[in-house]
Amino acid sequence: MSGSVRLRHEIIYGQARAGFDAEDSLTNIRTQLLAEYQADGWRLGAELFDSRAWGADPGTPISTNEVNTLELVQAYAARDWKDPFGRGSSLGVTLGRMTLNLGSRRLVAADDYRNTTNGYTGIRTDLAAAKGWKATFIYTLPQMRRPDDAEGVRDHKVRLDKESFDLVLWGGLVSKAKALGPVMAEVSYFHLGERDAPGRPTRDRSLNTFGGRIMTDPAPGRLDYEVEAFYQWGGINASLALTAVRQDVSASFVHADVGYSLADKWKTRFSVEFDRASGDRSGGSYGRFDTLLGMRRADFAPAGLYNAITRANIVTPGVRVEATPDKRLDWFLSYRAMWLDSATDGFATTGVRDASGRSGRFAGHQVEGRIRYWLIPSRLRFEYDGLLLAKGRFLRDAPNAPPKDWTVYNSFNLTASF
Repeated sequence: MSGSVRLRHEIIYGQARAGFDAEDSLTNIRTQLLAEYQADGWRLGAELFDSRAWGADPGTPISTNEVNTLELVQAYAARDWKDPFGRGSSLGVTLGRMTLNLGSRRLVAADDYRNTTNGYTGIRTDLAAAKGWKATFIYTLPQMRRPDDAEGVRDHKVRLDKESFDLVLWGGLVSKAKALGPVMAEVSYFHLGERDAPGRPTRDRSLNTFGGRIMTDPAPGRLDYEVEAFYQWGGINASLALTAVRQDVSASFVHADVGYSLADKWKTRFSVEFDRASGDRSGGSYGRFDTLLGMRRADFAPAGLYNAITRANIVTPGVRVEATPDKRLDWFLSYRAMWLDSATDGFATTGVRDASGRSGRFAGHQVEGRIRYWLIPSRLRFEYDGLLLAKGRFLRDAPNAPPKDWTVYNSFNLTASF
């Protein structure tokens, strides 16, 4: 058995998202308790999540991203086989409720920074063969967090999350270590199918996402890199209305970074990064990239009260420096300049949009940092996350842009593990 309790207090000034308080604060607490039994290749597991938030007022952006009380996110049975297809091979099958972190986690992940996580109900199969071949395949029903009404969320009502064939995610990935020297190569495909359910209108997404990735691991005194690209196609309704027009989808995403690690005691690594996610344009196919159930924190910025940047209608180069001075301390600092891919679409997840395109494409400059320190090794860790956004012309001039020119976000976290 293991678990953790994380207490977070976050403060924002100059909210970047449209329709919320310009200044706000929120206190979150997330409790996890995991129990797993292992014997003779079998694993039986269950994990309880309890996520709550206090201090919200009517203008606070609070939702199932912050609150999900007493939820059994994981409840699974798994079986592992050694050498089923010859020496060096393995096979694992997991059935039930589970969390997933697949590949780069840009499409399928269990979000960790966010106060709640993503759960999936279904089957997962993992295969490994000699010479570095690995594959993972899934057929799942992503859990829809409940309650999802404003009153239920703010009152911390307990209601079992729902899974159904109204929302289905299936697919997988295949990878090869040392495909070319030290390079790992990976291909992936995922399909997300969505349809209306009673009390839950949707845009009836039917999205196919095919991708490829190559990367090398960081090593002292060496260059490393990662390049990943996705193409997305399928169909989506123009709105939630029953009579909405059906649109074809043609969207894309690319991530690239190159880093260099110093051979020093701090394990310092410098990197240059680039991300581009397509936005929608008038006429033709629907072009806004959908990151499905992917994480955002590792690539872009914190969720929580900020939650403004993700893989949708964004073009952003950046630089980053990170270090681990010792076993108790790690930190990073990053800078990004951000543009809209399409001047007429909403920028990332801010909800800010100028349908005329007259507000330009430059969204602003973002500086972000994090520092983590184990107050008691393996038991109690402090984390500080800070972010400064200097809003560009678009985030200042768009018709529904919030009034402030700067966004300042601070998050203080204390995590006890047992």
